[in-house]
Amino acid sequence: MQAKAHWEKVYATRAATEVSWFQPHAERSLALIGDAGIPPTARIIDVGGGASTLVDDLLEAGYRDVTVLDLSANALAVARARLGPRAHGVRWLEANVLEAALPRHGYDLWHDRAVFHFLTHAADRHAYVQLVLHAVRPGGLVIVATFAPDGPERCSGLPVMRYDPQGLHAEFGTPFTLLTHASEAHQTPAGRVQRFIYCLCRKAEGGCGTAACLGTADHPCS
Repeated sequence: MQAKAHWEKVYATRAATEVSWFQPHAERSLALIGDAGIPPTARIIDVGGGASTLVDDLLEAGYRDVTVLDLSANALAVARARLGPRAHGVRWLEANVLEAALPRHGYDLWHDRAVFHFLTHAADRHAYVQLVLHAVRPGGLVIVATFAPDGPERCSGLPVMRYDPQGLHAEFGTPFTLLTHASEAHQTPAGRVQRFIYCLCRKAEGGCGTAACLGTADHPCS
């Protein structure tokens, strides 16, 4: 089964409030965003946001430029229906993040809770990081949350990677500075506990932020 078909089936056969990753409010993400002092004018993309309630709380907090990207049309439909008329103020992108055509330096904040840890192949993780470098402005912020070392080894029937903060930061490398990290004991709707880690990083200010560009004046940023 292809990835898109898998996630479409998940959201077609289960209520969004029943999946293991459901949160009534994305409290850890909201706290990191608030503590970072991100202004209401910030351009935010929630990668894998799907049916997540983060978009609801961002709108409630006054953020006005929010994009939600997800592979599943069914997941996006859940969020749009829940928001009602407010959904018209959000950009909705149905796409595989590894293939998404995102604007260069188009975002001040990249947020991802529980997409990156599904990338079990090194080439996919490299492609993901390259897209972050392309899409986040120099000096922009990146929040990525994954299962912790003592978190689940599989999710929704799929294998996952597990990280500690240093290991997750190492995947992104020198173009990013690790500002802070946090842990979360997420209780699923079924009452199980899943342990997550969150990393907040800042993309390098200089050039495009790629490793090749840092410290050089003639690298052809693209």
